[in-house]
Amino acid sequence: MIEIEGLAKDFTLHHQGGAVIPVMAGARLSVEAGECVALTGASGAGKSTLMRMVYGNYLARAGRIGVCGVDVAQASPRDILALRRDRLGYVSQFLRVVPRVPTLEVVAEPLLAVGEDRDAALARARDLLSRLNLPEALWGLSPTTFSGGEQQRVNIARGFAHPYPAVLLDEPTASLDPANRDVVLTLIEEAKARGAAILGIFHDAEARARVCDHEVDVGAFTPRTAA
Repeated sequence: MIEIEGLAKDFTLHHQGGAVIPVMAGARLSVEAGECVALTGASGAGKSTLMRMVYGNYLARAGRIGVCGVDVAQASPRDILALRRDRLGYVSQFLRVVPRVPTLEVVAEPLLAVGEDRDAALARARDLLSRLNLPEALWGLSPTTFSGGEQQRVNIARGFAHPYPAVLLDEPTASLDPANRDVVLTLIEEAKARGAAILGIFHDAEARARVCDHEVDVGAFTPRTAA
């Protein structure tokens, strides 16, 4: 489902004379259907950079990023957008939505985008928001005014609304209370049970132990010239 081979990434500092900073070389990993793999490593090792390359936000210098049959490293922007619509989900640490759109619509949007019946999409959104203990009084409001924890729960509900075959998770349990943390881990277990391939960053060691099948130390892919 997710296959990474020979992945390399540099950053060019255009405001510092075009200096090139190598941050990753020779990265490789695989995530099978029904499996959750955790990215580990020290701060700055490149975990978030790797995730952003898989999602198509960063261009790779070299290598292959296979996601559900698409090589993200070589794909056109149109093909990447199509991949994100129905095959690759992403739960980031930050919620980015259009202002004034009600929370219920924000969560249902991924389902509506693939042609799901509106009533069914809204029902799924209600179910997820209920499970994540977001008060019903907030569902008709824009989440742009919510607290960080509330926004995170909206982001998680949105990311799990559609049954994506592949899912990227960036610290999905950060800043959550124990009850909601348990709900999120259960959602991950349910996604694995239906066959989703999940790649995530989990600083929470107990969460990794519960839902992750194995870990990949991104620090192992740091170029020697960057050490």
